[in-house]
Order: sequence, then C-alpha cells, then structure tokens
Amino acid sequence: MTGQKATAVGFGAVMLWACLALFTVGAGGVPPLQLSAMCFAIGGIIGLVWTIVAGCGLAVLRGQRPAVWGVGIAGLFGYHVCYFTALSLAPAAPASLVAFLWPLLIVPFSGLLPGERLRPGHVLGAVVAFVGAGLVVGGSDAGFAAEQIPGYLAALCCALIWSGYSILSRRLGAAPTETVAVFCLATSLLSFLAHLVFEPTVWPDGAGQWLAVVGLGLGPVGLAFYLWDIGVKHGNIQMLGVASYAAPLLSTLLLIATGHAKAGVALLVAAGLVAGGALIAARAGRSSRNGQKSTG
Repeated sequence: MTGQKATAVGFGAVMLWACLALFTVGAGGVPPLQLSAMCFAIGGIIGLVWTIVAGCGLAVLRGQRPAVWGVGIAGLFGYHVCYFTALSLAPAAPASLVAFLWPLLIVPFSGLLPGERLRPGHVLGAVVAFVGAGLVVGGSDAGFAAEQIPGYLAALCCALIWSGYSILSRRLGAAPTETVAVFCLATSLLSFLAHLVFEPTVWPDGAGQWLAVVGLGLGPVGLAFYLWDIGVKHGNIQMLGVASYAAPLLSTLLLIATGHAKAGVALLVAAGLVAGGALIAARAGRSSRNGQKSTG
C-alpha cells in the first residue's frame, strides 16, 4: 500500500470519529464505561472475524512483542478512561478542547520518528487547524475553576496518551493491524470491570438507542481504530495529525444537520481555518517529499 493511500485510509478514521458525538447522544443514558465495554466488544469481535475470513488466521496474533500489547491496550483503554473522567469533572466543551490537543502533539512528536522530517509548515498548519477546532468546541464561557483542574489534567492526559499511542504505533509498524482486535477486546474487558466498580448498569432503551450503540461499535469505536492503525503506520503522519482537526468540525456539522446544534458565523470561520491548516501541512509534506527525491 502506498503512503498516499494509507493516509487516505487513516483519514477514514477521522471521518468515523466525526460520528462519535451523534451516536453517543443517540445511545441515551448508558453509562460511559458500560458503553465503552459494549462498543469495544463489537469492534473487537468484528476484527477477529475479519482476521479469520481474510485468510490471515489467528496465528498472525502470535509472537507479538509485549510492547505491542502494552501500547495498544494502554492507548485505547487509557484514553477513554481519562476522557470520561475529564468530562465528569470539568465542563464538556473546554475539556474536549484540551483533550483534542492530540493532533497538535502528533505533529511535533512525529519529528522524533526515524526517517521523518518536521518542517515549519507542518507546525503552522497544525496551529491554524487547532484554532479552527477551538472555534467549534471551545466556545464555552465556563472558566477554569480550581475544582475543575483535575478534569482538565485528565483531558491533558488524553492528548498525551493518544498522541503517544499514535507515534508509538508508527514505531511498532511491524505489528499487523489485526492486533487492534485484541486491543479492543482487552479494552472492553477492562471497561466492563471498571463499570462494575464505578457505575450502575443501564441498558439502551428502545431500538434507536441499540442501533446507536451498534453504530458506535461498528464505526467510531470499532473500524476507526483499524483504519487509524494503517494510516499512522504507513501514511503521512504529519498530514493525518492536522487532518484530524476535521473531526470536531464534521461532528458539529452532523449535529447541526440532525437538529442537535445551531449553525453560526464561527462555524464558517472554523471551516476555513481547518481547511487552511490542512492545506499548509499538505504543501509542507509535498515540499519535504520533493526535497528528499532531489537529494536522493
């Protein structure tokens, strides 16, 4: 698979994550850890079925380094635990903005990877796109009260965990994408155990909520992680980092289309900033590749 195609596959994960808020709203009052356990179980089972049907067989999961399992499980489970904690201890909009620092962190962190070169355009594009994302999800008037600091720290942990997971996945590129199925199943089990300790059990009410849960497991909390794994391992990781800012923008557009949010001037400005940031990063990536060819 070419790097350009892998980048496009990785962006498919961003498109699916844009549906996360809409499906989560549709799932109703299912507690977050229980919802995580249910959705990751669906995503993991689908991954195992795909591994078997595709002809690879479960043997492909054997012999993987402990680091592969540690990074994958810690990344998926750690991020979601911190995210749910952040939203329970701090206002949702600013906490989400802090958590969504991970695409911005991916860009400079990627400069530490072998064979990767970080250019000023990558950084500039990430910052411009981050400002656009902030206009979408950071419009809350809530202040940073002292009692909310633990929530914001948890949100910052989200950003560090997911950016670290993405970069380390690149370093562990030899591990097959099929391992993500095990990450999902382990995350489901850990979420279920945490749910039993910290939450009451509330099942979805009606077909609509069950469909939303299944939709989450099939897409944003399922297939998205397989696509992201391919993208960060074989694609342009700087471009993916910047393009990830399309997720909060697309998510807001979906909420507007379904009547859960209202359109405004800020959204149009945000769209321009996100698109502009992605364009700047894309031009920087193209310049970097052309430079490597000319010196090769």
